[in-house]
Amino acid sequence: MIVEVCELKIEQKGSGVGLSFYAFFKNKNDQPEVLMEAARWWIETHKLDHFEKAVKIRDMVRSGV
Repeated sequence: MIVEVCELKIEQKGSGVGLSFYAFFKNKNDQPEVLMEAARWWIETHKLDHFEKAVKIRDMVRSGV
């Protein structure tokens, strides 16, 4: 799902588009455990900025980082 969201945003807005981990969730918090897992991966594990290039996130996920 993460790769698909990245691909869609890249297709819509170009390769320079930035995303936050919130881009992978609906506006309501109906999966708090999954949201926290994504936040840990994004912030604690990889120390990413709030917004990162979709291309970078896509490539990280594809490589299994």
